[in-house]
Amino acid sequence: MRIAIENPDQPDVIQLIDDLDAFQKPLYPPESHYGIDIAALSAANVLFAVARDEAGTAIGCAAIVIEPEYGELKRMYVRPENRGQGIADKLLAFLEAEAMTRGCAMFRLETGVSQPAALSFYARSGYARRERFGRYPEDSLSVFMQKDAA
Repeated sequence: MRIAIENPDQPDVIQLIDDLDAFQKPLYPPESHYGIDIAALSAANVLFAVARDEAGTAIGCAAIVIEPEYGELKRMYVRPENRGQGIADKLLAFLEAEAMTRGCAMFRLETGVSQPAALSFYARSGYARRERFGRYPEDSLSVFMQKDAA
């Protein structure tokens, strides 16, 4: 497996994001979806990482939006058939390390109450629940988490 910073505007990466949306959209009402689109993922302040298998197939992705005070994790996804292999751990560690080289000292994220596997993964990865941040509205379906850079 190889992980690298890539352009999100690639057909196989767009498919990963579409798969993530197909998973999440049934879980929450439309007003509780806070994913960002390809244009936003392509912004200069975004680190977008793609995990590819030995054949070069995109099997996972994640982004960190670098804000002045923190980096926000967005669009974390690993294909179901590739889960349980430590890919999410490696993607997250890769992105955090890349963000730290750019001066990021804190990481935040928003996820949902209907994603217990994600909540468990982030907790195992050192993220702790915190209050709402940024421009997120009050939403009982959102869970906000934070981790200081190591």
